[in-house]
Order: sequence, then structure tokens, then C-alpha cells
Amino acid sequence: MSDISGVKIPDSKLARDVTQFIRDTEDDLLFFHSSRVFFWGALTGEQKKLPFDAELLYVASMFHDLGLTAGYRDSKFRFEVDGANAARDFLRAYDIAQADIDKVWNAVALHTTPGIPEHMQAEIFLVQAGAGMDVAGRGYEGFTDRQREAVIRTYPRGAGFEHAMIDAFYDAMKERPMTTFGTFNDDFLAFKDPHFQRGDLCSIILHSPWQHCDAH
Repeated sequence: MSDISGVKIPDSKLARDVTQFIRDTEDDLLFFHSSRVFFWGALTGEQKKLPFDAELLYVASMFHDLGLTAGYRDSKFRFEVDGANAARDFLRAYDIAQADIDKVWNAVALHTTPGIPEHMQAEIFLVQAGAGMDVAGRGYEGFTDRQREAVIRTYPRGAGFEHAMIDAFYDAMKERPMTTFGTFNDDFLAFKDPHFQRGDLCSIILHSPWQHCDAH
């Protein structure tokens, strides 16, 4: 079991089962990314002296991008909600308190929603922090060279990680563009598809059914 600056994956049946399930479901890109998210999140928690449940953080980290996998291509939900629902359903087979299941659901569902997770329970914040570090380098300087090298050595990013992640987001959402409205996920569609039209809330407001009522 990898130990990086005192952080290691929990050695429990639940954690082992989650690892196997995600390993069987995700490709190397997402599996290694999700594993790194756990370590970045846990290391952030240690740095900030935040009390957190490592097992719950691990579960949420591993499920956070499950909604990007091929099995959800026809979903009408945001990919984050697909992952959150899958984590919830998985946890219901174990002796996990509903409050903890809810915490994992929120951690997965809110990991792409800036400005909110940092005001919630530590596990919710740490999944977002870990994902932001791994994809966009947010908080990069807060880790030592040794920590970064240890995580990457154990769970490689691989050449071209950045473009591979953009492609993964695009492939997961190109058939359900409506789910990206109000999020930054529409950036992936706009980057890959020059014909993509973003939703515009101002236009929606100005052309809402209320305009017919207000005219009288």
C-alpha cells in the first residue's frame, strides 16, 4: 500500500471493493486521475489540519469522474450527478450511515462547482481541491517536489494528460450538451466544437414566458 507523506489508501473492505469496481470500470486515464485526486485531497487536508474521514474521501475521489465513462453517454443528468448517484448506490450495500452517504454524494456532485465546497464538510472540499490540483494545477505550489513526484510515480499522468482529459470531458458530454448549462463544462464543448452554442441566461430571462404577462 503506497504511503506518501503519511497518506495511504484506507485498508478496508469497502476501499478494496471500490478500487476493484473503479479499476474495472474506468480506463487508466480516469483511474489514475481519481487515485491522484485522493492523495492531493488528503495531503491538502493534512496541510490545513482539517479532520476528515479518509475512507469517505477515497470513495468520493474514486467515483468523482465515473459519469464520464461510456456507460453514461446517454444520460440526461450532469456527469457529476451520475457519479454521485453511482457512489450512493454502491455505498448502500455497506453498513454506512446515511449522513456519510450524503456527504459522499455531495462531494462528487459538487466537485466542479467553485465557491461552495470550501464552505461544506472537509471531504466535500477536499475532493474539489484534489481534482483542481490534478487537472488545473490549483494549489500546485502548496505541495513539495517530493510529494508531487511520489504521487506521479505511483499513479502516472502520462504524456498528453491535459488533452486526454479535455477529450474525455468532451466525449462524455457532446451528446448531452444541455447538462453543461450554468457550469464550466461547456468550455470543453466550445473548445472542441466550433459550432457549439453556449446557453445564455440573459437571453433566457429576456425571452421567458413572463414577457407576455409583463406586456399587459
